[in-house]
Amino acid sequence: MAGDEIGLRRGDDLAGKVALVTGAARNIGRAIAESLAAGGASVMVNARTSEADAAETVAAIEKAGGRAAYHLADVTDEAAVGALVAVTVARFGRFDLLVNNAAIRAETPFEAMTFAEWRAVTSVVLDGAFLCTHAALPHLIASDGGAIVNIGGQTGHTGALHRAHVVASKAGLAALTKALALDLAASDITVNCVVPSLIDTQRGLPGAPERPAARRTPPVGRLGLPTEVAAMVRMLCGPEARYITGQSIHVNGGGFMP
Repeated sequence: MAGDEIGLRRGDDLAGKVALVTGAARNIGRAIAESLAAGGASVMVNARTSEADAAETVAAIEKAGGRAAYHLADVTDEAAVGALVAVTVARFGRFDLLVNNAAIRAETPFEAMTFAEWRAVTSVVLDGAFLCTHAALPHLIASDGGAIVNIGGQTGHTGALHRAHVVASKAGLAALTKALALDLAASDITVNCVVPSLIDTQRGLPGAPERPAARRTPPVGRLGLPTEVAAMVRMLCGPEARYITGQSIHVNGGGFMP
């Protein structure tokens, strides 16, 4: 199967499920939303401000025969997150799958980093995951097998120059995954972390650093595709992954082998 087809196969593995994907207006988030919809899930596409891109994601899903809607919300705002979850349930009738994908790319030498810059990144990645999970939890418990997938980052396992805020956030997300997996196992909710690296995504957005030249090609000889990350997320949301929880699963072309 060619890389650009991975994660877009049609199926019914997620039929009847309802998913919320944060930060789903473009790139990996969009690929995840499209992949879950291709599996039969109804998908709420979240973005903070990128309404046109979120609408484009929904349109692509609907054109392919899926069900989707979008809702703008800042995942660092507790009231906005509560409304996001409520809108999802009101629109689709239930809530089964949560993908915490929202994040900020940033690069600043630590000595020049302000607390506001630190909080801008950590609040989206960690506080956002906490708030979304907390708000969704009653519905996930009511689901017949809920799943949470956090989207981590390789730098959280390897470190990275000038990205202390990103590294700390992504490392914390992997740790949160383990904690939630233990706390929620009795409620039949699986919690895992998908860890991508060197994925061919849209660059040039505000705050998005360029890839270091020395790290542009992993051992497999190419960058990964958003659909390849999405395929792993979809698998972890599906019925065949119910014995997988508390894991950080790397999708990196061999660039890091823990």
